[in-house]
Amino acid sequence: MGSQLRLAAWTADEPSAVAAFEQVFREFDRLEALLSIWKPGSDVVRINEAAGRTAVAVSRDTIVVLEAAAQASEWTGGKFDITFGALADIWKFDHDQDDTVPDRRAIEARLPLVDYRFVHVDRAAGTAFISKADTRIHLGGIGKGYAVDRAAVILRARGLSDFLIQSGGDLYVAGLNDGAPWKLGIADPRGTGGQTFATLELSNGTLSTSGDYERFFIENGIRYHHLLDPDRGTPAAGSRSVTIVADSAMLADVLSTGVFVLGPEAGMALLERLPQVEGVIVSASNQVLVSSGLTGRVTLIAPPTDAP
Repeated sequence: MGSQLRLAAWTADEPSAVAAFEQVFREFDRLEALLSIWKPGSDVVRINEAAGRTAVAVSRDTIVVLEAAAQASEWTGGKFDITFGALADIWKFDHDQDDTVPDRRAIEARLPLVDYRFVHVDRAAGTAFISKADTRIHLGGIGKGYAVDRAAVILRARGLSDFLIQSGGDLYVAGLNDGAPWKLGIADPRGTGGQTFATLELSNGTLSTSGDYERFFIENGIRYHHLLDPDRGTPAAGSRSVTIVADSAMLADVLSTGVFVLGPEAGMALLERLPQVEGVIVSASNQVLVSSGLTGRVTLIAPPTDAP
């Protein structure tokens, strides 16, 4: 899924933990084969190939992810939108990154293809359909979160209660770390060498961070990154990073992206409306905003690095 997968657990039965970890790795491979835009024959590839023509039979996993994506799009007024895939081949930020700013005319030609309402899911029939030809979905803002949730189910079913799962910016912790809550760091968007600016203690929950420092390039002093505003077709400009704390990794994954694109003010307003979801936002001006439910739980080590 384009990132490393890290697993850790506290247990007296190491062979059983290793076997559970191997099952998680297999589950990530299975889900990647369904949800990746880069895997020939995946559900996503087949849905995209049939856009504007016919509904496609897909797995239950894909149905769940597409329904969650639609809900996130509604919450964010369309700022989280999986049909940004229509822009992915001109803004190349995956393994094909080429550090080129697309021509504005090329972007504007694709914008009519970007609208989450073109994606239709029929749970009863087990199908998905894109109603507009040439529209493309991309599950990069939700797929890893879903996989992390599935991994947590597997590890618990295998008898583990104290563990950590990390895939890119998506992280889930269960139970305790050597008898204490897991102490997690929030990355400094302009820091170096894994530098953090804040910490949070967490048990049985997830932390997901989206930032403009993950996949980016700088041209003429402007930072271009992979978190695109679907209304403009260009990188969102209001935030440097968004960290979401929630019960579900998939929920945290979509909201870290959606809130980033919404921007600090509207994004924090959304977090305050949603139950059991909290967040930390570093704005484009380097201001740190912390949701009310995290007050007293987040420890600020130092201000984030103030750099372009």
